[in-house]
Order: sequence, then structure tokens, then C-alpha cells
Amino acid sequence: MVVGPALTAALALVALPGLAGSRAARPLEPVPAGAFQPLPVPADVTRSKITIAGLDDAHLSDAVIEPDTTLIEPADAPSGGPTGRPTVVQPVTDARPDRKPPRYILRGEATFYDNGTTAMRLPRGTLVVICGGGGCVERTVTDYGPIKPSRIVDLYRPDFFAICGCPWFAGITDVTVYVY
Repeated sequence: MVVGPALTAALALVALPGLAGSRAARPLEPVPAGAFQPLPVPADVTRSKITIAGLDDAHLSDAVIEPDTTLIEPADAPSGGPTGRPTVVQPVTDARPDRKPPRYILRGEATFYDNGTTAMRLPRGTLVVICGGGGCVERTVTDYGPIKPSRIVDLYRPDFFAICGCPWFAGITDVTVYVY
């Protein structure tokens, strides 16, 4: 019985906006057209003219050309200078590249992997020349490896088959690594 009057009182408070403190929203009024008037800006010839003076001496260069400055034209070349190019005798060279001796040489097995890097247990940036039965490649160590201790280098697949001299299904080859 007590619940009925309490619900009725709560419903009455919610239904009466004036008692609850809320009010109806006012509609937006349009801005009158008279508020948009042209702004008069006097831009005729009677305005004051601004004159800009020349630069002061601090902004002038060392070689300022004044109206009375005399320009000197270049003269003819002096006589008695060199008349030809000197010849230099070059030393005879062969087709072999000159390379400093390696710090040390490693021999062991190499494998390939598709990471696109050369992995050795050397600091990154170390220059190495890796030679196998099919040729040599010069690479910079860019990764750490290989995981298996019996191998000394993991090569990018195209590099592996460039030095391997073996069929496409081979996975291990013997190499000599020159560390620089």
C-alpha cells in the first residue's frame, strides 16, 4: 500500500518540468539580413603614400656598385705560362685486385637461409670474403649465427649458390672465409 503513493509522487516530480528545474529549449532565431552590411574601406588616391628608404650601410655588400664606379675588364693572359700538359708515367698493373692480407682465415661449412643477410659469429659490419667451389663473394656480416656450432656462416640463398658450385638441392658446402 505504501508503494503506490510513493510511485505516484515520484512520477509527478518527473512529469512536471518546472518543479524539476528543466525548461523547454528555445528555438534558434535567424540572423536578420540587415546585420550583413558592407564595410566601408577608403581605398582611393587620397590615402597617404608610404615611402621605403634604401637599405642602411649594414645591409650593403663590400662591392657595392655606385653610379660612378668604373668597371675593369679582364686583360689578355700573360705570356710565358705552361703551354701543354705534363706527361706522367703510370705504373704497370695487372688484372688482380690488390687486397690487404686478411686478419685471419676460417674454414668450415656454410648453409643458406632466406633472411637476406650474411650471418656469422662475428661483429656486425665485419668485412668477409667467402669462397667455395664455385667462386667468391665479398659481404658484410649483418646477422649473428649460425645456430649450429659446426657451421661457420649462413648465407643468403643466391650468395650460397654463387659460391657453392653445387646443384640446387644441396644445403651444405665447404667454404673458406677471409676475415678483414
